[in-house]
Amino acid sequence: MVKALSRIASSMLVRVGKMADKTASKPVGTTPQRLRRIEGKHNALVKELRQAFARAELTTDGYCAIEGLRIIEEAIRSGLRFRAVFFSESAGPKAERLLPQIGAHVETLMLPDKLFAGAVPSETPQGVAALVRLRESSVDTLLEKPGLLIGIAGVQDPGNLGTILRSTEAFEAGGVLLGEGTVSPFNSKVVRASAGSVFRVPAARVKLAEIIPRLREHGFRVLATSSHKGIPLEQANFTGQVAVLVGSEGAGIGRELLAKVDDVVAIPHSPKVESLNAGVAASIVLYEAARQRKS
Repeated sequence: MVKALSRIASSMLVRVGKMADKTASKPVGTTPQRLRRIEGKHNALVKELRQAFARAELTTDGYCAIEGLRIIEEAIRSGLRFRAVFFSESAGPKAERLLPQIGAHVETLMLPDKLFAGAVPSETPQGVAALVRLRESSVDTLLEKPGLLIGIAGVQDPGNLGTILRSTEAFEAGGVLLGEGTVSPFNSKVVRASAGSVFRVPAARVKLAEIIPRLREHGFRVLATSSHKGIPLEQANFTGQVAVLVGSEGAGIGRELLAKVDDVVAIPHSPKVESLNAGVAASIVLYEAARQRKS
């Protein structure tokens, strides 16, 4: 009897030991240890994030506010420098996914859900936001690039500009010239619509009327798109050094600017449709240009 009890006790000890080993070897989540909890809206980094989103411009230190898991992973993939990453309290799984991808030198903060929602612009907060430094591009750098440039004349819709940036990368154009009246490329809706292309596509703000002579000095032909009159798209020549101007959704390209270009290109479409939006028009032109360059 004693021997039987001894064997049972030994068996129980072994089982307890194995359970203890399993518990000890279970990885401890990094989230609570890495994140610094912030409770107040007056925290300097929270204020910086909120103001960057509200202004849709870079901070005084040159950082852009971005939101969303996929966009932040695109920023990581693009090799951008992070100032801080912010998580809402309910975004634990996103924190566990992102933290291993973020350098130890980057501040990582956890905010109560209400505080996080007050700092970001989206109606349905995605639980993670960040301040990142985008790469700067100068006009001079763009003028030295071979191939195709896209000039944006007063495109105000963030979705359209984001689409243009995405198509610019997809069809391997050299970069984007952002003319007067164009929505900021740092607008959170532009960043989201670009699906991360804004992190990689060279872009510079310019006065288009003043940049056209410089484009010609660098060997560029300057074309403009039109919804009605012009050379049919398939007959236009997009090979060599070319800059294509795309106008705003309603007004298109102004007469003064049109008078300065070498040719106007029209995209054929059904007369039932008055015009194409800027994002669609630019994407069609970029596709045709890429097709010609590769043929």
